[in-house]
Amino acid sequence: MGEAIRAATQTLASVSDTARLDAEWLMAHALGVSRSDMLLRHMRDPAPEGFAALIARRVGHEPVAYITGTAEFYGLTLAVTPATLIPRGDSETLIEAAREHEGELGRALDLGTGSGALLLAVLANREGWEGVGIDASEDALAVAERNAAALGLTQRSAWHHRNWHTPGWTEGLGSFDLILCNPPYVEEDAQLDPQVRDHEPASALFAGPEGLDDYRVLIPQLRAMLNADGIAILEIGANQAEAVGALATASGFATRLRRDLAGRPRALILM
Repeated sequence: MGEAIRAATQTLASVSDTARLDAEWLMAHALGVSRSDMLLRHMRDPAPEGFAALIARRVGHEPVAYITGTAEFYGLTLAVTPATLIPRGDSETLIEAAREHEGELGRALDLGTGSGALLLAVLANREGWEGVGIDASEDALAVAERNAAALGLTQRSAWHHRNWHTPGWTEGLGSFDLILCNPPYVEEDAQLDPQVRDHEPASALFAGPEGLDDYRVLIPQLRAMLNADGIAILEIGANQAEAVGALATASGFATRLRRDLAGRPRALILM
């Protein structure tokens, strides 16, 4: 397996900046063990037959997470499919901001939940909280429900098929102490890596010529869904803090910016 991983690393070098890591994750997946277990115990074993096919898929720019069917987010292992965005470490900035929000008990809402990553990370770290996730994709909601069940969070979560571009979408949801949202915010003509552009759901990525279309729809509706001391936390693109902040101010919100670990603007807190 060690030799196969080295050869695969060379093959993947032209399509991935993390070629060695990709090869290791795919080998562990083919073997059916954790990456750490593989590295510790199996490197001298024969390479499994299915490994070459997995590498071929990666050469075609298919994301590792879709090949393996899982992604890590805030210490959770989540199922992902092409119906959902792959949760990224940058989005953990929203969870860090949410954990600073006071309140022993409360309700959280995840708008455009996808795999359920944001909501499930909050619930997993806040005993007693309950949450609602909505998405316009029924296939994505099925993934989120599966993740909730795997994490033992079914009783504290509910999932609804809703589209915030449709009148009446908030009906019956109630009010919340925390609203989280990673909306589509990519400019429609943006140049994206093929593994994102060709494989992740376009409806969860693109939001008009400036990437602001969904913010314009959502932000004016958030106040009516928040409890008196509630906050909303929106993920933003690295160059969108000023524009999204202006939309929030126009809707009567005070805002605070949170940066990700790379120092880029990543989350806007609306209060």
